[in-house]
Amino acid sequence: MAVTILKGTIISAPELGKLDITENGYLVAENGVIQGVFPVLPEQYAGANVEDYGDALILQSFADLHLHAPQYPMLGMGMDLPLLDWLNAYAFPTEARFADPDYAREIYHKLAKELVAGGTTRVCMFSSLHTDATLILMDELEKAGVTGYVGKVNMDRNAAPGVLEETTEESKRETLRWLDACGDFAHVKPMLTPRFTPSCTNELMAFLGKLAAERDLPVQSHLSENDAEIEWVRQLHPDCQQYWETYAKYGLWNDRTVMAHCVWSDERERKAMRDAGVTVVHCADSNQNICSGVAPVRVMLNEGLKVALGSDIAGGDHLNMFDVVASAIRASKARRILDSWETDFLTVPEGWYLGTSAGAAYFGEQPGFAAGNPLHAMVLADDTLPQPHPLTPAERLERCVYLRQPGAVRAVWSAGRKVFTAG
Repeated sequence: MAVTILKGTIISAPELGKLDITENGYLVAENGVIQGVFPVLPEQYAGANVEDYGDALILQSFADLHLHAPQYPMLGMGMDLPLLDWLNAYAFPTEARFADPDYAREIYHKLAKELVAGGTTRVCMFSSLHTDATLILMDELEKAGVTGYVGKVNMDRNAAPGVLEETTEESKRETLRWLDACGDFAHVKPMLTPRFTPSCTNELMAFLGKLAAERDLPVQSHLSENDAEIEWVRQLHPDCQQYWETYAKYGLWNDRTVMAHCVWSDERERKAMRDAGVTVVHCADSNQNICSGVAPVRVMLNEGLKVALGSDIAGGDHLNMFDVVASAIRASKARRILDSWETDFLTVPEGWYLGTSAGAAYFGEQPGFAAGNPLHAMVLADDTLPQPHPLTPAERLERCVYLRQPGAVRAVWSAGRKVFTAG
């Protein structure tokens, strides 16, 4: 039996707004599965190897539930354009380059390494429409130690003719070829990915819904991100009263569905998400960068929706989830102002929960460092940062959300495996 014992200041988020803190504690895992957090090492582990990180923080690693892998090379570009213009000017041409497997291998190797080095170990990720590049992405994530889901994008209409497009038959055929080739990956699994309703014909959506049911596959897409997008969907589906119904009528709407953004989801649409168990992914950076709006996250939480966070690169300009948590908190403060001070902003413990435990819940985990969870953890050093006074563990976590010293992440575990050690 393989035993992993980490010693340090252990902080986790067992529920929204609450931190569990154990100073000079021990986080114990057997065969990659958490046994518990202990203030004193249980006698049964006497003599076992302890990785002692002194006063460093031992934290849950992140879950990023929405990002576009082929947009990684264009981080920080096109930030002055609204969504639909940004897609045509930047995103589609960039994604088209992934028809080249060598280019895909180069970029995805860098992306996977940066993810684990930043403490992100679980993802729901979009690839491009290219089957071979999608398999390369899954392979690079698997090698780096990232777990979760990846989707070959489906888009058989309103694409970029001559740049990035596929016919309906190509999309069906390539989706099946991709799925048949996914069996060798132990930790990275397939996820059906209609890009968004305007990109997929009714025939393709019906095919994907049938496939989801037959093969018990999860689904990811976009919902109510931008007002121009919503109007476009209304024109394409006049039979649907709201955007969400364009997914529901094809069987793409259930408790394994992940919907990014939901900036303009009204009470009726939010109820449909709550009733179906759909997970909302809040992407604060991209919502502001491409002028989509500010999602009503507090209202969603109060109404009982499942909400997690996503970097949404490259609409979002930060891959690092520490920055994504900070952005979500800032956006909630802007939302409070827009709501005439009637809604509360997110606190740091709440933001931390959304970036860790809430996303991990999609993968079947209990919140925090609960016994029975696979070990997803990181060690964070903050010893070179100046201190105005002796900081509490909660204050140290708060500062690390907003400010980190160079090389702060010292080690990372994913599904029980140590996948990163700082050089």
